[in-house]
Amino acid sequence: MSVTTTKRKESGFGETLRVIFHALIIALVIRTFLFQPFNIPSGSMKATLLVGDYLFVSKYSYGYSHYSFPFSPPIFSGRVMGSIPERGDVIVFRLPKDDTTDYIKRVIGLPGDRIQMREGLLHINGQPVKRERIADFIETEESATPQKVKRWRETLPNGVSYTSLDLIDNGFYDNTQEYLVPPGHLFMMGDNRDNSTDSRVLSQVGYVPLENVIGRAQILFFSIAEGEQAWRLWRWPWAVRWERLFSLVR
Repeated sequence: MSVTTTKRKESGFGETLRVIFHALIIALVIRTFLFQPFNIPSGSMKATLLVGDYLFVSKYSYGYSHYSFPFSPPIFSGRVMGSIPERGDVIVFRLPKDDTTDYIKRVIGLPGDRIQMREGLLHINGQPVKRERIADFIETEESATPQKVKRWRETLPNGVSYTSLDLIDNGFYDNTQEYLVPPGHLFMMGDNRDNSTDSRVLSQVGYVPLENVIGRAQILFFSIAEGEQAWRLWRWPWAVRWERLFSLVR
């Protein structure tokens, strides 16, 4: 082997390392400051989000906290370039009781709001949220036979509209105390109202500090049927929910 050939191989190897290094830096910057992928492991946000959905969360929507960085180093407190989420936004946040766990819910209450559930109807600051019954949601993945679940379209005071599910009448979370959202905190709820551990459960979730917000759920980039594994490529034609790909989260 000639000296020239050896130098060319060394040069090629060094170039490959530089490309990999630059790609890792770009990926780190994108994940930290722009978008981070998450997947949905539970049905608490049905029918907006389903188990097996994969989505991108925008990190820049509400500014940055130390939770925005990989491994969440406690390098500063509060938020930089921060803004308060709007009522109705679907956001990812760190669980206040265990800040190593990510949760995804919908913003229902802002600082100073009074939130209460009365007979399954959401009240904000003493006023019932507008709600209309729409076609039932057909549950096909969590039971052996398809089941009909009552579905409502709710419209928040700021005009944001979305659907919520009502599994059972007079469920455990259908009648609650009135919650007063503290300054610097949010009140979060899942759209699957009878199957969501959220801010209504003060001992497990409670009020979410703004510092714990990771970002806003923006777009689904992949979705696979509950119970399937993404690495089973031979199952993709049947397991992938093609109709959900590249849909916006609302």
